[in-house]
Amino acid sequence: MTAQAPITAGIDGAMPIGGGTWRFPANRPLRLDSGATLAPLEIAYKTYGALNEAKTNAVLVCHALTGDQHLASTHPVTGKPGWWDRFVGPGRPLDPQRHFIICTNVVGGCMGTTGPASTDPATGAPYGLKFPVITIADMVRAQAMLIEDLGIETLFAAVGGSMGGMQVLQWAADYPEKLFSAVVIAAAARHSAQNIAFHEVGRQAIMADPNWMSGAYLSAGVRPEKGLAVARMAAHITYLSEQALQRKFGRELQRDGLSWGFDADFQVESYLRHQGTSFVDRFDANSYLYITRALDYFDLAGRYGGVLAEAFMKARHVKFCVLSFSSDWLYPTPESRDVVRALNGAGCRASFAEIQTDKGHDAFFLDEPLLDQTLKGFLHAQAQARGLA
Repeated sequence: MTAQAPITAGIDGAMPIGGGTWRFPANRPLRLDSGATLAPLEIAYKTYGALNEAKTNAVLVCHALTGDQHLASTHPVTGKPGWWDRFVGPGRPLDPQRHFIICTNVVGGCMGTTGPASTDPATGAPYGLKFPVITIADMVRAQAMLIEDLGIETLFAAVGGSMGGMQVLQWAADYPEKLFSAVVIAAAARHSAQNIAFHEVGRQAIMADPNWMSGAYLSAGVRPEKGLAVARMAAHITYLSEQALQRKFGRELQRDGLSWGFDADFQVESYLRHQGTSFVDRFDANSYLYITRALDYFDLAGRYGGVLAEAFMKARHVKFCVLSFSSDWLYPTPESRDVVRALNGAGCRASFAEIQTDKGHDAFFLDEPLLDQTLKGFLHAQAQARGLA
């Protein structure tokens, strides 16, 4: 395999930023839950800080559905700061002066990791719908391949919110021996019927776009932008709360008076349209189909006879921190409590906090001082336990 590791100016000009694309050859395929294999496999990733001599300070940050590896560096498509930029830096919860921080683009993604927009070596054309269906476990299996090749035997921590939190839970179930601590934010151990329903609306919007062309739109030189924008609009509603929508927009009009038509009369309509149209510039429609399906298939207890505690029986040495938000109706607090009960049932050490906020599911992206304090405090305590502080 080959790796590219460009080094540029670091966070706040202090720490090195590295990364690139790690390529696993055809003789090292990624074996998928579906029974298929994926080869060659490329994993795009970013790193922040430096790995210590003992290789004990690595933190894997797992991204959510529409995230990518650009955790705390400028996004090459949008030009915007990284999606968790406020958490990474000297003195922040993820400190490149203390941690070697790794963030990968998941398998099935569209920012350099092998996905449906990648070239199928069998045809020389984009995979499209010939790309095999993937799962959260497949994403984690690919990450574990990268972590192993980086020479890291045990991660100091795996951290993630939303789908990222599900990946962290999967790490604890599948690779507990490679994990010292774990932070799970606004996540669940399975996808609910309501969440599957919202995803199906989004997928149908994409597939109803004439430019989707049964998934072969890249070969035709078009993109299903309207369908993908609608999918994003529908999903984005679930990331907010009723209180947040009311506080930010209420029934405020976009302009003086009504249009008496179907323009965006209300500010909330304009906001959602902006979310949709800006999303299509940085995300691939087929990746959206595949990753939402991976989320729908996620049921961590499924392979353990429906008993979630069984998934964590080998993770008793791992220290867990589980966090939820009071206004999150996508992955509500009772689902986090179910995870904590299962961890306790398995004999794991787990701390839990529900953070009071009206910002909904997306609160982990936003300014929530209690989240910052809790995450920083937990990681500091684990660093002391591991002799890193």
